[in-house]
Amino acid sequence: MGSRGRRKQRWCTQTLTPLMEGPDPEMQEEGNKKESSWDVIREWFRTQKGISATYNFSTTSNGNINPAKRQDLRLLLGVLGCPLAPIPLVNQPIHHIRVKDIPIETSTAHYIIQQYLAATGCLKQKKSGKNMYATGSVKMICCETEISSGKNVKSLGTRRGESGCFVLWQMLPGMWSLELVVGSNKVIAGSDGKTIWRHTSWLGTHAAKGPQRPLRRLIQGLDPKTTASLFAKAQCLGEKRIGEDECFVLKVCADRAAVMERNEGPAEVMRHVLYGYFCQKSGLLIYLEDSHLTRVQTQENDSVYWETTIGSSIDDYRDVDGVLIAHQGRSIATVFRFGELSMQHSRTRMEEIWRIDDVVFNVPGLSLDSFIPPADIFHDNLHSPC
Repeated sequence: MGSRGRRKQRWCTQTLTPLMEGPDPEMQEEGNKKESSWDVIREWFRTQKGISATYNFSTTSNGNINPAKRQDLRLLLGVLGCPLAPIPLVNQPIHHIRVKDIPIETSTAHYIIQQYLAATGCLKQKKSGKNMYATGSVKMICCETEISSGKNVKSLGTRRGESGCFVLWQMLPGMWSLELVVGSNKVIAGSDGKTIWRHTSWLGTHAAKGPQRPLRRLIQGLDPKTTASLFAKAQCLGEKRIGEDECFVLKVCADRAAVMERNEGPAEVMRHVLYGYFCQKSGLLIYLEDSHLTRVQTQENDSVYWETTIGSSIDDYRDVDGVLIAHQGRSIATVFRFGELSMQHSRTRMEEIWRIDDVVFNVPGLSLDSFIPPADIFHDNLHSPC
């Protein structure tokens, strides 16, 4: 990824947030992208309103992928491909946090996290892994959209899936690199511990605003220690049954200052909340959910809200060098669009089924050069964003 990242590119810098990314509505040629991310996702929803229920979403007669199907897949990759966790990384180790004189909800959450670290084998590790390599396969099931005008509800789209694979590298603290290919689309993303970036052919390369946050895919059972650090300031909400398992529910919110750093132009991030469901019997994390609400001011001075919710089932824990790592799961994302005054709203549902094929700790030869951001990230930061 080092040589690939150093190629000169000419796309403008944009923020990296799960909700703000989508397909190119005009299917423009690469290098001609002028829209902001919010223009793209708004146009995608407008396009959905004009699609006939009898529209053929398969390949065209000349064998090319239908534009509507390609739009759906790109929106799906924008939401589920490489979203970030809501909470910045905590420098203070979770087991060093003092629980004296803190609320019972917080001390209970600390105890549950300690049990989680013990259950995954992290507490008995004498030495932490310096790096990690993982490969996996995914099946992404494209969008189903429900559009309501207050009186009538119209459903669009059918369940159709595309298979793909990914390679993930991680080096502590805070460095990671991901390559994900689904269908004919590739997403490349990474962090050098200071800058988080992402590249797609339809949106170009852009960097994230705000504090350093881990890749959400890592906290879906791949990195128990990072997962535990995210819940360092969590509160225990009580108990809830997930499937056949009784779970403790922990909640942690991104603080207001960190959320405000992620604002861009007319888009204001209102809140980002993370919920973890820890099995009472095994102590393991078996379900993860985050909810992300953004308000966008339109040119007509109206407010439109976009809420993205991603819920992930996590299972098939296996021992890898003394640490229990989840090897499969399923994520369901819902993008809900609504306004303050209008009765109209739309809800889009998408799904990812993932499986880990291989995990290796302490890979020899992995260096900092593997996590260098693309050169155009630094070049474009000298100019105003689009």
